[in-house]
Amino acid sequence: MGLMDKLRNELVDIIEWIDDSRTTLAWRFPRYQNEIKNGAQLIVREGQQAVFVYRGSLADTFEPGHYELTSENLPILSTLQGWKHGFDSPFRSEVYFINTRPVTDLRWGTPQPVTVRDPDFKMVQVRANGLCVVKVDDPEIFLREVIGTDSAVDIDEITELLRRVITLAFSDMVLESGLGAIDLQGKQVELSGKLRDFVAERVDDEYGLAIPDITMNISLPDEITQAMTRGVARGVEEAGFLDNVGDMSRYQQAKAADAMVVAAGNEGGSAMGDMLSMGMGVAMAGQMANTMGGAMQPQQQAQQQMAPPPLPTQLMYHVAMNGQQAGPFTVDQMRAGLANGQMTPDSQVWTAGMAGWAAANTVPALQTLFAAPPPLPTEPPPTPPPAAE
Repeated sequence: MGLMDKLRNELVDIIEWIDDSRTTLAWRFPRYQNEIKNGAQLIVREGQQAVFVYRGSLADTFEPGHYELTSENLPILSTLQGWKHGFDSPFRSEVYFINTRPVTDLRWGTPQPVTVRDPDFKMVQVRANGLCVVKVDDPEIFLREVIGTDSAVDIDEITELLRRVITLAFSDMVLESGLGAIDLQGKQVELSGKLRDFVAERVDDEYGLAIPDITMNISLPDEITQAMTRGVARGVEEAGFLDNVGDMSRYQQAKAADAMVVAAGNEGGSAMGDMLSMGMGVAMAGQMANTMGGAMQPQQQAQQQMAPPPLPTQLMYHVAMNGQQAGPFTVDQMRAGLANGQMTPDSQVWTAGMAGWAAANTVPALQTLFAAPPPLPTEPPPTPPPAAE
């Protein structure tokens, strides 16, 4: 190999980045003391940007494409290096490739619970977790604030930073919303969009990042979920409605009746009204049974006391309908809701013991609602007439 061939091999003539991972956000092309020659080929693939940096200053940026490096397509670098009439000799410049594809598997969670002021349960500590989608939006800011002098930046290097930002943004979003703990859990989809806005405005100009999407799952303490199942709230207790059982029963009956009347008077109907209408027959049957029980003769009462104990109480489910929480409802009421189209197999439900809201058709206890009906029996073949004697 001659001297000229040796020198030619020491010059960089093809600049490209073949990335087989989806977690690397930035990568510096290794020069190894080599120089870039006039007419070198630059290949920028889809989902990438190439950035030239000369002596710490951002120079020229290239979108996806195939380029031949000349003074015409390196105007900023030409100015910085003083190329008045083009360049014939090799030049030195750092070349960074930026990954502009979104990274979709960044998991986040609140390391400490966030205290929420609730109208029923006073102070409640809630937790949240989910997935965050992040991508590089401004290479110049990202290069200055995140990359620095690193040769490569992986998503793991900014994961803890983003988790802290999301946790603080979640706390501020909850405080600004003014919602109670139960309402927060019932509006998780709507609040996820607000959380995304809170996070995006804190990382765009600061780190050059964009947040296309955030998912969020809010979990309540076990004692709150148990209280929701029993239908007992601390605010009701402090109001004095639990002083005797009879007053509490009459209060609940009156509130249920008022809700039914309002729902029935709504010409357009509502999800809550329709579900209450489904349960009206069950409630009226229970009230009639109580009234008849009060008029029973002592002998009949004695016979009733010897009767078997009542069946165990059915599970009651809360149902998310039109972005609002309704219920709780029995399985029979939910079956009626499926029949009249107020519920679907994908409707979100929750009951005590569940970690969070889930689609109705994924809850084992509700599988019977979606089981296919057994096939109708086939008719027996006609009986042949008796043989002639």
